Formats: sequence, C-alpha cells, structure tokens
Amino acid sequence: MAIVRWDPLKDLMAMHDRINKMFNDSFDKQNAPSYGEWMPPVDIYETEDEIVVVSELPGIDENDMDIQVSEGVLTLKGEKKYPLDRESDNYYRLERAYGKFQRSFAVPNTIDMNSIKANLKDGVLKIALKKRAEIKPTVIKVETE
Repeated sequence: MAIVRWDPLKDLMAMHDRINKMFNDSFDKQNAPSYGEWMPPVDIYETEDEIVVVSELPGIDENDMDIQVSEGVLTLKGEKKYPLDRESDNYYRLERAYGKFQRSFAVPNTIDMNSIKANLKDGVLKIALKKRAEIKPTVIKVETE
C-alpha cells in the first residue's frame, strides 16, 4: 500500500474554490459555462489608441476558434480538442480542461470595426480593437502670458 501525504491546506483551497464557483455560478448564470465546457482566462485593458483583449488558449489552433463582433458584443468561441483517446487510455489524473468554450464581452461603440486585429502566438490570443480617430480627445495646451 502506498503512503499518501495529507495536506490540509490543499483540502481547504479545494473547498475555497468550490465555494467561489458556487457564488459565481449563482450570481452570473449568463456567463457561467455549462457542463463539459471550460472558460479560458481573459484580460482586457485600454490604451490611448485601442482596447486589448488577451486570452490564454494553449493547444488551440486558430482554425478551432471563431471571433466575432456584432451589436456591441465581442464573442470568442472555440474548442480545445482532446489530444489523446480518453476511452482507451487509463488516466491516473486528468486535470487539464478540454472542450468547447465561449466568452462574450460588451465593447463600446467607439471601436473602428474595420481595424480589429487578432494574433495568436505561443498559445496567447491578443485581440486589438482600435478606437475611431474622431473619438480620441483633442488635447488643448493652455498658454500663460
């Protein structure tokens, strides 16, 4: 018989994650993934010229994802396919997430729809949503006499 070391902090962290998931699911049912789906993490930030969406999508080919902007909503859909045959392989542990995903985010109407660019490099997707030129504020310098 193998000796297994018990780590009480690991159990506490697992319980913490389950409680967080329960609260997130109850307050945010619209964006909660359904059974069998996973949700890739996303960072969104704004610069002077654009809004940038960055998502970690390791192991996903660009042909397995779909990015659309429609009616003020950016939607990122795709699928992370299982690399192995789950039926015939005897796993000891399967922790990596696979399956279909979909994330949607509201985008402001200041975006230039003709200048949206997406780049996938080393499993990181970067979507740059350029702002329209007429929306950028004009800086007026105040002169003193």
